[in-house]
Amino acid sequence: MAGLIPQHFIDDLISRTDIIDLIDGRVKLKKAGKSYVACCPFHGEKSPSFHVSQDKQFYHCFGCGASGNVISFLMEYDRLDFPDAIEELAGLYNLDVPREDSGVDKKSPQQYSIDKQKKLDYYELMTQVETYFRQQLKQNKNGAEVISYLKNRGLSGEIAQRFGIGYAPDEWQAVKDKFGQGFEREKQLLDTGVLIKNEDSNRIYDRFRNRVMFPIRDRRGRVIGFGGRVLDDSVPKYLNSPETPIFHKGSELYGFFEAKQANRDLNRLLVVEGYMDVVALAQNGISWAVASLGTATTSEQIQLMFRNTSEIICCYDGDRAGREAAWRTLNNSLPLLQDGRQIKFMFLPDGEDPDSMVRQLGETDFIALVDQATPLSKFLFDNLLSQVEMDSEDGRSKLAKLALPLVNTIADGVFQQMIKEKLAKYLGVEADSLDRFISQEKPSQVKQQRKRSQRGSIVRQAIGLTIQYPALVKAIANIPQLDKIKIKGTDLLQKLIDQVRQQPEISSAQLLERWRGTNEYPALLKMTVWQHDIEKDNLEQQFIDTIIQIINKHLELRLEQLAHKSRVDTLTSEERQEYAQLIQNER
Repeated sequence: MAGLIPQHFIDDLISRTDIIDLIDGRVKLKKAGKSYVACCPFHGEKSPSFHVSQDKQFYHCFGCGASGNVISFLMEYDRLDFPDAIEELAGLYNLDVPREDSGVDKKSPQQYSIDKQKKLDYYELMTQVETYFRQQLKQNKNGAEVISYLKNRGLSGEIAQRFGIGYAPDEWQAVKDKFGQGFEREKQLLDTGVLIKNEDSNRIYDRFRNRVMFPIRDRRGRVIGFGGRVLDDSVPKYLNSPETPIFHKGSELYGFFEAKQANRDLNRLLVVEGYMDVVALAQNGISWAVASLGTATTSEQIQLMFRNTSEIICCYDGDRAGREAAWRTLNNSLPLLQDGRQIKFMFLPDGEDPDSMVRQLGETDFIALVDQATPLSKFLFDNLLSQVEMDSEDGRSKLAKLALPLVNTIADGVFQQMIKEKLAKYLGVEADSLDRFISQEKPSQVKQQRKRSQRGSIVRQAIGLTIQYPALVKAIANIPQLDKIKIKGTDLLQKLIDQVRQQPEISSAQLLERWRGTNEYPALLKMTVWQHDIEKDNLEQQFIDTIIQIINKHLELRLEQLAHKSRVDTLTSEERQEYAQLIQNER
């Protein structure tokens, strides 16, 4: 694709999209004065410090500092690259993203480079490797044996095709020989984890050999990694791709793309441990299962699921390891629970897994088991009560010590209140009395954050007002060029003013977007949420006054400079004239 997304197209997407609607579809917002608030989706908290402004089309968290416009939110919340965030926004309006070849300097704040060729090469390479593995089911000498294995596991050709199941040949260099010709391509195969290098011998060879291959896809359906399962009892039973530039297992779910494809509306998601479990469940009509790519489900994976469903059922073995994994999942999920969201836990009999159970019971009876899953609150208290002796004061005190830190991580709401009431009942106290033990975010913390954001020079204040209210620039039409002023930041201020003058109707969110990817962007981002405490009716006059103060400060500094030079040296004729004029102005 060409290298740049046109700025006018980015501006159009920003102007089309209401940040309130976009965020509310992922994080439930509540009206609070001029802003909308919620518990921050980017860090665990129980009191809302995440504010969204409809006027400015910006969000900001006073707890962790996350802030930005609609594009920034998609990049942070959905973990998208800039081009992918643009594609996501464009998709909301059924728009194709245009690209243009341009001689414009890609470092310019007017443009944002989408040169992601390296990543695109990775995706393309992984697709080619996946195709190769699928072809090996039919072409390899062991292919018939692998197909027989899959059939014995109850899998049809249609399901194998839907999930892209393939076979990695029982050879050390099959993939390397086919795709690894040349240093650069070999490096790409190493980067994506398809090849592996022995550090002692420096030998490079295929990571996956003689395994049934399960491609792992991201939310857009791109192959980002693989899971390989042995055909016999050798170990390791499963071998996964390592962390790579395009695969981060704590943020992905095996089968999530396929579940989205099979279900227009995901009413719930069943989380299992193995690839074969997901595929076997789909074979038996349960197309809403995913695998967590690890023993416990991470916060990132839970967030991903809650963006698409309101109910998650985590299925584990009923042994000690399974229950420990479930407990880790519970801890990861507590900060993410909000009213209307449910997490349940399902434990299978010893020696059974979802694959074997669904083949024994069939779809209807297996779903009946899912329906009986243990609610999070019951699993929470069952686990805690098993660790204490409730017939003694010491035991109840220990329960409080174990439970209160967990309750403290749950966001304010009905669910937290129910947990508090249940805990209070076990402790034999009033629910309200627990509040003094549960640490609340100190009001002064938010105030201190705001105070810190208010500090800054006069130039910083002018930049903050410009980025937040670009229309104010119209009020200083007759002001001279500020970049001639030798005060830190005036060159940046002038560039912002020039950008507004070039596009007088530009919004705050659009103006900031022009600086994404530049060194100045982080500072400008902070200034978009600067709390100026200026009445709206007085904004224009305050802005003019601030610009005048900058000019006056410059003149004062220049007067001091010329006065000093006149004492130690001789002024030029131009400097004498300037000095006289400055003295006259002082009077």
